[in-house]
Amino acid sequence: MKRDLVTFFHEKGRDLPWRASRDPYRVYLSEIMLQQTRVEAVKGYFKRFLDRFPTVEDLALSNEEEVLLLWQGLGYYSRARNLRACAIEVTKRFNGEFPKTKEELLTLPGVGEYTASAIASICFDEKCAAVDGNLYRIYARLNGIPKTLADKGERERCATYFESWMDDANPGDINQGLMDLGELVCLPNGAPKCADCPFVSSCKAHSQNKELLYPAKKVKKAKKSEPLIVFLLKYGDKYLLHKRSDSGLLASLYEFPNAITRDLDQAKNELRKAGIEMGTAHHIGCSKHVFTHLIWDMEWYAADIESLPSDGYVLATKEEVASRYALPSAFAFGLKSIF
Repeated sequence: MKRDLVTFFHEKGRDLPWRASRDPYRVYLSEIMLQQTRVEAVKGYFKRFLDRFPTVEDLALSNEEEVLLLWQGLGYYSRARNLRACAIEVTKRFNGEFPKTKEELLTLPGVGEYTASAIASICFDEKCAAVDGNLYRIYARLNGIPKTLADKGERERCATYFESWMDDANPGDINQGLMDLGELVCLPNGAPKCADCPFVSSCKAHSQNKELLYPAKKVKKAKKSEPLIVFLLKYGDKYLLHKRSDSGLLASLYEFPNAITRDLDQAKNELRKAGIEMGTAHHIGCSKHVFTHLIWDMEWYAADIESLPSDGYVLATKEEVASRYALPSAFAFGLKSIF
């Protein structure tokens, strides 16, 4: 089976920019970007980061706001902060060289089991399976396992199962082949492309015509909906931005001033506490933004401000809003309205 997988990888695997070498910095950067993000969305960000920070030492010397600005639009911004923190650790503790074992990689900020296993296997030939949803789905279907990825014992058995394939094969090829098989063939939603699978003759789920039953789906909790009134506030030709706190949702990013409420007067009063007095507010539209656990139901208003607020706010031209300050995609409606 492992020979069939390696053949599949070399003949039909994806041509991805971070696979051009086994440079651990490139592999690390790609793996962090790919967490909960589509491959096509990552390619442009990967190139921009490498152009700006060609080495881990360059990233270590960056400032957080520049990194967040380059990351703008990718979401899950804690990944961007961890990128920089990890680069600093690699530079200080390991003299700019990524550690070569999964155990040591796990000591770096933001590096979990999957990322450590991917780097260790692809770059340093360590025999460790990078178990994520793709690998576990293949394992569950091959072996007729109904349990979810959340089952720790089954997840460990999955890792052991695929690591046994690495005894006389390149661990990186095994992991990347499984990644591609899960992305291209053994699909999570809709009918898998079993005719293209090198394991079709030995797959228990396929033999039972029950591919979509394995593994069991994790029951998702309903997302909480939160109302927000958001303001585009102008002072002359500049717009008012607020920097969010250093922890919690969208930490350290900039936003248009807002309040968690459906009541316009209450929203104005909330901003008044920060020293913001505004003129007549005009309704300019609505938008929604969906997080993993939360939905923002947003009402947008535009107004001029008559006084400048307290600390934590900045004034920026529309060009600066677009190029200098990292605003998450949740506030894309405001950016479109400015331009």
